[in-house]
Amino acid sequence: MGEESKVLFRLFGILDVTGEVVTMWIILALVTVISLIVKGNLKERPGVFQNMVETGVEYLDNFFQGILGKKKSRQYFTFLGSLYIFIIFANYSGLFPGVGLTDYVKAPTASLSVTLGLGVLTFCFLQYAGLRTGVKHYFKRFISPIALMLPLLILDEFIKPASLALRLFGNVFGEEMVTEQLYHLIPIGVPVVMMVLSILFCALQALVFTMLTSIYLEEVTEVE
Repeated sequence: MGEESKVLFRLFGILDVTGEVVTMWIILALVTVISLIVKGNLKERPGVFQNMVETGVEYLDNFFQGILGKKKSRQYFTFLGSLYIFIIFANYSGLFPGVGLTDYVKAPTASLSVTLGLGVLTFCFLQYAGLRTGVKHYFKRFISPIALMLPLLILDEFIKPASLALRLFGNVFGEEMVTEQLYHLIPIGVPVVMMVLSILFCALQALVFTMLTSIYLEEVTEVE
């Protein structure tokens, strides 16, 4: 696993604040500011910035519609869209100069505790969505097609978010380690190539996480 994160200080005496937490606060503040700017300057004839944001939202909406359908996509877009935006910002934060080189700012998704947190959040949301679809439906799916499947289906319910968390952490952390080792071996040229590839890689990881979450969401909300 990765190196243990250094605790910078404790908030309220119970919350350990690490470099990953600081970076998450920066990301949340940045996304909030961007959202307020866009919301406060909406125009019928959008400028470049508004057009970029609307294009991104439309792309995500179409992507989720391809998996969930229009009704469910609109119903759960806030959660899925927020999940994607946070992960892609967290992934790209590792590409900024100085991030990861000090204990004060680190890419959140390169920490297993952060990706596990996302996994737990996804697990809770899936249970909420399943119960919202119908209590009878929620429990029935654990004994379908036969009751003997109950232990395996319950185990599968926990494996899904755990696999999401481990996949995201392993890929992001592994990419950072490869780039760092290449920098020490071949400091000129190769690390730059890896950083260029990381631009695509980071977006792909965010897309995979939210795509699998959408598939799991479709499974728990599907009514026969």
